[in-house]
Amino acid sequence: MDFSFGAEDEELRVRARAWLTGHLAPDGPYAGAVGLGGPGSEHEGVAARRAWERELGRGGWIGQGWEVPAGAYGQQRLSLTGQVVWAEEYAALRAPGRVGHIGENLLAPTLIAYGSREQQDRFLPGIARGEELWCQGYSEPGAGSDLAAVRTAAVRDGADGRLRVTGQKIWTSLAREADWCFVLARTEAGSRRHRGLSFLLVRMDQPGRVEVRPIRQMSGTSEFNEVFFDGAVAAEVVGGEGNGWSVAMGLLALERGVSTLVQQIGFAAELERVLADYAVYGGSDPVVRDRLVRQWAELRTMRWNALRTLGDASGADPGAPSVAKLLWGGWHRRLGELAVAVRGAVGAAGPGAWAPGLPYEAGLDEAQRLLLFTRADTIYGGSDEIQRNIIAERVLGLPKESGR
Repeated sequence: MDFSFGAEDEELRVRARAWLTGHLAPDGPYAGAVGLGGPGSEHEGVAARRAWERELGRGGWIGQGWEVPAGAYGQQRLSLTGQVVWAEEYAALRAPGRVGHIGENLLAPTLIAYGSREQQDRFLPGIARGEELWCQGYSEPGAGSDLAAVRTAAVRDGADGRLRVTGQKIWTSLAREADWCFVLARTEAGSRRHRGLSFLLVRMDQPGRVEVRPIRQMSGTSEFNEVFFDGAVAAEVVGGEGNGWSVAMGLLALERGVSTLVQQIGFAAELERVLADYAVYGGSDPVVRDRLVRQWAELRTMRWNALRTLGDASGADPGAPSVAKLLWGGWHRRLGELAVAVRGAVGAAGPGAWAPGLPYEAGLDEAQRLLLFTRADTIYGGSDEIQRNIIAERVLGLPKESGR
């Protein structure tokens, strides 16, 4: 595949850089949000980042890759290479970590693929304007990475005919800020595994019926939450009742291609900072140097693998999302380990003297936070064990584990 940048892409690069530079100017309203947020720091500056989301919407920068006519929901329509150009400029200028990425990159393409026109017209404009934020209600306590084991149920109310959701979801990022949640729930009583599930859209603002409890981490912050539903009303069913498994799997398949390439742009910036630290701390350890070279080479390999699956929404390669997750999860965890290793013994020390009242987070620098956060990369979004099972069963045709 030819993935070179053409004249049109370079024109876009100039335009994107000018827009971002102007809107993130030191004397502008969003200057304080530069560098805030992102993986491991979702709690930072949410109000400022939410305002930034609306600014992106006014500029037409949300929904660039949606498979809808250009401007249908107020968004610019960019080519695959154009989307990468935008992501490169966004990362280079350390623009704020997105709070609308779940709605833009996961829910919106799912609605376009499986939703009705009425559902698209109801929800896509709010996402494109940066006004409605979403969270994802998949994982549950006791189910681990086994999405087919969900126990959250939705029952049709005999009085008004609406589905009412009861159950618990966990590890829900941005649940406190989100306006809506897409929830995988069991709508067929007595059904098992992937049968009888539905993909529901649930408004978060339902006092007494939706409760969000932050999960406090050792850093003193709360990156994610647990969500309790007690008869919460589901506003919509996407893809038809009982077809939730197909819709949920379609959504997970979206986490590749351009989204993976965009993720790698952030990874490359992190690797550059680790390399800079290696130079500052006078690195001479040949083993560490070899690990850095290997890290760079693996990042290039991930890029070519993402290009291989770029734009493939057909599901022709059922193992592609699992392969991509295995590659980047392990790579990012190793980068976190390297971020501290390049500093030698200094990497294990905090910036100041420890005190009983000092929050744990205050004693961490950027490299140490990266080390701790990346420990989760091979667990969330489907653990490595689950991804290997998917590849073994669906790609290689190996028998399932006994008891499954």
